Order: sequence, then structure tokens, then C-alpha cells
Amino acid sequence: MAADLSRLCLRAALLCMAILAVAGARLHAQGVGLDAEFELVDPKVLRVCADPNNLPFSDEKGEGFENKIMELMAAKLDKKLAYVWYPQATGFVRNTLGARRCDVIPGFPQGDELAQVTNPYYRTAYALVVKPGTGLDDLESLGDPRLKEKRIGIVAGTPPATYLAVNGLMFKAKPYPLVVDTRVDSVPQAMMRDLASGEIDVGVLWGPMAGYYAKQANPPMRIALLLKEAGGPQLAFRIAMGVRPADQNWKRQLNKLIADIQGDINRVLLGFGVPLLDEKDRPITADTPPR
Repeated sequence: MAADLSRLCLRAALLCMAILAVAGARLHAQGVGLDAEFELVDPKVLRVCADPNNLPFSDEKGEGFENKIMELMAAKLDKKLAYVWYPQATGFVRNTLGARRCDVIPGFPQGDELAQVTNPYYRTAYALVVKPGTGLDDLESLGDPRLKEKRIGIVAGTPPATYLAVNGLMFKAKPYPLVVDTRVDSVPQAMMRDLASGEIDVGVLWGPMAGYYAKQANPPMRIALLLKEAGGPQLAFRIAMGVRPADQNWKRQLNKLIADIQGDINRVLLGFGVPLLDEKDRPITADTPPR
């Protein structure tokens, strides 16, 4: 009896192994490993977690630079492209990537512990934005004494706010909210309107927003990356993509892809006015070879 039971268990184990082997062969024949099958919501679709109304990053019309980068990646991976839309505010990661509704968050800062990050695909910094012809065209630092008499727009709770406080500039500053419902409000657009009207003299924005909206203005506004501030929080950051902590095979696949198309990614970003930096704070241009 015991011998018969052992033989039955052995046959069952061998049958399971055979089923797995056949399934694995089929997946590999389709160019998909078993790890990718289990990690991704749908191995045939690049499912992206994104904000539906958050230019210059993404929107439902596919007009943002993250949309364009994801289109490049989907083509290289030979996958269809699909989005799960959710406002990028409290609960964004939990309700998208964490809920297994999508498989990658573009524009995820290195150091954020809410998700595992890939290798970075660009690096930039916070920037000053000024209207041309106001006598501040050469402004490069929040420590400039000319700012003592100026009104500065600042997003509350962002790292540059510390430097405003250190330099005694907060008493005249105009704060803008850090978190808004992007479906109905836009902080960078509000700040740029105030800058154009003279409500504020200088704006301080995250580099991609500063570069994009300064380029859209008529006449275009001038930006200067905050690279001279010292003694406080960092103002330059590497930007990667976020994946689930368990998705190691998917992360490796994305890392390889980022390296392969880095030049194309740079061209997309520069086309949107995003100011790019290398690791030594030198500007990256269209002629800079990919790292």
C-alpha cells in the first residue's frame, strides 16, 4: 500500500514537471520567460501607470514626454501600449502598480521607497524661471542679493523652499500647493501665469516643468538650473522607472532597454525643453553621446 502511494505521488510530481516544461517551452517560443509571465499583468502589453492630465509628463492624449518614451519602449519590446490612468497624488502607487493594474511607472525618482526603481534614464534639477527683460536674465542662484526685493513663486514643501528660508526670502514668497488634483488644477501653469502678469518676479520649478513651460511662453522665458546652492537639501535628482519589488526579471529587461535607447530618450526629453545633466552637472545636449 505504501509502495503504491509512493508511486502515485511520484507520477503526480512527474506530471506537474511535464506540464511546467511544456508551458515554459511555449512561453519561450513566444519570447517570454516564465519570470516575465508571472511578473507582468499581460506579457503582450506594456501596461503603464500614469497621470491623465499632467503635462509635460503625460496625458490621455499621449502628448507628454513620458507618453513618447513609453511609445518607443513598447515598439522596441514589440508590445502593445496601454495605460492605467490615476491622478498622481496620495495613493497613486498603491492603486496602480501595487494593485497589479499596470507594470511600470515612468518618471520615478531614485530613492523613493514606494517602489523598486530601474536604472535612471535622465538627471535634472530644480530651476529658476524669469521673464526676459526684467533685469534678472543672468540670475543663477537663490543667494543672489537682487532677490531680497523680489517676490518668488515656490511650491510649498519642495527642496528649494529651504534655500528661500535660509536666504530670508520667504516673507515675500508666494507659495503654491505641492499636491493638487491634476484633473482640475496645474501648479506650473498657475505659476507661469503669475510670472507673465507680474504677480511674481521669479518662479522656482522642477526642471522638466520649468523647461517645458518656459519654452511654451510667448516670448519664451529664461531658465537657470539651481546648481550653485550648498549646505541644504539636494536639488538635482536621477529619474528612473518604478516597478514592483518582486519584479526582478522585468527590471532587468527595462534596464537593458533604457541603455539601448538612451540616445532616443534624450532626444525626446530635449525636444520638450527638459534640461538634462550628466553626473558632473554638465548640460547634456543633442550632440552629447549617450553614456
